[in-house]
Amino acid sequence: MEQYESLRRDVAAIREQAPLVHNITNFVVMNHTANALLALGASPVMAHAEEEVEDMVRLAGALVVNMGTLSPAWVQGMERAMRAAREVGVPIVYDPVGAGATPYRDAMNKRLLSAAAPTIVRGNGSEIMAVAADFGLGTTVRTKGVDSTTGSEAAVAAAAALSEFLQAVVVVSGQTDYVVTGKTVLENSHGTPMMTRVTGMGCTATAVCGAFAAVNGDPAAAALHAMTVMGVCGERAAAASSGPGSFQAAFLDALYEFEI
Repeated sequence: MEQYESLRRDVAAIREQAPLVHNITNFVVMNHTANALLALGASPVMAHAEEEVEDMVRLAGALVVNMGTLSPAWVQGMERAMRAAREVGVPIVYDPVGAGATPYRDAMNKRLLSAAAPTIVRGNGSEIMAVAADFGLGTTVRTKGVDSTTGSEAAVAAAAALSEFLQAVVVVSGQTDYVVTGKTVLENSHGTPMMTRVTGMGCTATAVCGAFAAVNGDPAAAALHAMTVMGVCGERAAAASSGPGSFQAAFLDALYEFEI
């Protein structure tokens, strides 16, 4: 199938080029995200200091911005990094972690997305619906901390509206992942419920989107490939593990050994 041939080419490109993926991400997932990118073949860097983010972005193949553990200083760094990435044409992958949980988080999402439109936005159903509502594109919804309160399928219309508004690809993660570009919707059905029992798998998916965006100039294809790899590796890890602890290690091994 052409999709899998294209996916193979992207995985080979990541392993050959080892693109630098600049992550401004949260404290909870830094280690796992970096290890996942390394296992796939990319080169991660975690740099959030306002004083260096612009220089780091100019070295990177992609910028990943994750809202998980917010602070004013980090928001400043994110904004500067996103503006710099937009100026030099580095793809931006944005994760609105916990959107809809608090007014501060919603305000910062709107500020950053207004400062520099991303290439790809990836979130769960509640997060995508909350971000769309921030821009008047749908009904306000609240998340349960950082967990979704709605299925991914319920957020497809909001994702389409947000995609057109930002001129970006919007990925809704869930039992089925939806990759939305305007009125075009692609689906990934690979995955396992075990992925919901390990913290940071969504954040890892966002970072993996960054690795694929660094080697593929088609953001929708890059996002679909990333979500497919995440899902397939999740399935393989679940088959090789007995619980969440062994699943984490097996997932990294599956990324390292990935072929399809």
